Amino acid sequence: MSALYATPLRFDPSMEQPEPDEAATFADMAETLRSISRKTFEDSGHGLRSVHAKSHGLLDGTLVVLPDLPQELAQGVFASEGQYPVVIRLSTTPGDVLDDKVSTPRGVGIKLFASGDPSALAGDEGLQDFLLVNAPTFGAASAKAFLKNLKLLAPTTDKAEGLKKALAAVLRGVEKTIESVGGESGTLKSLGGHPLTHILGETFYSQVPLSHGPYAAKLRLAPTSSEMLALTNARVDLSDHPNGLRDAVVAFCSEHPLEWELGVQLCTDLESMPIEDSSARWPEEKSPFVAVARIHVPMQSAWSDERSPQRDERLFFNPWHCTPSHRPLGSIMRARRVAYAASAEFRRRANAGHREA
Repeated sequence: MSALYATPLRFDPSMEQPEPDEAATFADMAETLRSISRKTFEDSGHGLRSVHAKSHGLLDGTLVVLPDLPQELAQGVFASEGQYPVVIRLSTTPGDVLDDKVSTPRGVGIKLFASGDPSALAGDEGLQDFLLVNAPTFGAASAKAFLKNLKLLAPTTDKAEGLKKALAAVLRGVEKTIESVGGESGTLKSLGGHPLTHILGETFYSQVPLSHGPYAAKLRLAPTSSEMLALTNARVDLSDHPNGLRDAVVAFCSEHPLEWELGVQLCTDLESMPIEDSSARWPEEKSPFVAVARIHVPMQSAWSDERSPQRDERLFFNPWHCTPSHRPLGSIMRARRVAYAASAEFRRRANAGHREA
């Protein structure tokens, strides 16, 4: 291992500490998410994802594993030099499809395939899913804490979009003030106060850990091309453009290829890099993110109103759709195993004959 970072800890099952009433928490969370899906289905007649319902682009590309990785990094799908076809879905977090001026955190789902043309493959044919959001930590320490937040947000699903847009404008102003003095509020961003920036300039994080062979790790996806780096904090004009983020992605991808770097941060100290506390940021001075792969996306049509909705329907992304070497870890990930299954089952019944997400 490089002298730049400490020896990673080998994962032991005792590093995960489930709460005694965790099953009840997960069941309550699943039902709360179903309530979001039921509401959007009542209004639209279509089953939507209970989170990350709105797509801002679907991209086909290639993940290229870097050569000569040290043993600690050369694990799972990164064990040897090679490449995988990938599908990438860009999204924002709410379970209802809102005007982009209700600006919320952004997400990216990456589905790896063993081989083939990803545009022709169904959602259940993938090898590995990675899910990331554009913040280094999760907004709650545990599933139980997140459930409290979710119960507050669920009743607002698909209500008073005009009011949500007005509130979002106020929240963005407050968030800008906080950031001007070196702070940041994940809560304000989650409620609609995220800056109106270009999604392709964002850096994304797994936020919560997963196994990396015999170790525990977090992931980071960062843009590397000069054209994408120029989009960092670049403002997107959403005036009279309810799908402005998607429009911006389509415009950019029609003229530029994309390139991201996928990095791994290995757990080297449980006290400062806990498995169960999803709100804790693992210090990079103790263990930096180290590149293990690059993702290349050629110029393409990032969205077609004629074809993309059907394709989006066939795709699903789930952190538990994984190889044994990249098993999700911690409270939030265990909750997702139950919650994603509940969301999938609702959509299976709501959209008979379609794949679910």
